[in-house]
Amino acid sequence: MTAGGSTSREAARLRAAARRGWWRRILRWCGINATDRRLEAAAVRQEQGSLGEQQTAALLARLPAGWTVLHDLAVPGRRFNLDHVLIPPSGAGVIVLDSKKWRRSWQGRPSPTTLVRGRVHCGPQDRHEQIVKFAGYVSGTAAVLGVPAGMLMPVIVVHGSPVAGGRLDVGVPEWERTVHVLSADRLVGTLAGMPGGRGPVQSAAAALAARVRRTLPQYGSAA
Repeated sequence: MTAGGSTSREAARLRAAARRGWWRRILRWCGINATDRRLEAAAVRQEQGSLGEQQTAALLARLPAGWTVLHDLAVPGRRFNLDHVLIPPSGAGVIVLDSKKWRRSWQGRPSPTTLVRGRVHCGPQDRHEQIVKFAGYVSGTAAVLGVPAGMLMPVIVVHGSPVAGGRLDVGVPEWERTVHVLSADRLVGTLAGMPGGRGPVQSAAAALAARVRRTLPQYGSAA
């Protein structure tokens, strides 16, 4: 499974849509096609997302032996996909990992990822709704997998913007969850250092990996 595949395909679709039609091409040539600009901007965001997922996949390749690492999975019956799903060698649970590619700087100023009155910000921009939405995705995934919600750990890795202290533990009362927001350079060490993050593969891990593969197909494939 290739990380960032679905976001890369969506970027290509948006860019093609921005260029389709003779009238749209004329307006674009005149520089007055607002729809074209919006589609192009959306395509750029998708491309940045795909790049972030690929960077995360490269980091995850450094995990100790025994980890199951899956990329770009669909959740049947839900309108979202999961960037990365991980199962440690112990089989103690499932890490649902989301990649973010956020700005390192904004108008010439550094844009760290911080907590401002309990809300996640990247520089001056409030990004907290993305955290809340992701927590909901993880809860929905637990329901589809048919496992207790507590078995799934939501983690966001941020590329570009430095995370204050390397890690933020963000409470999301709406979903009774804590989302762990990590800087990219802390990702592998944090995962490998968690209880059960090293050692031989246990039977629980193999069974959990089989359940995930059986339930969550690769995004864009037939279920």
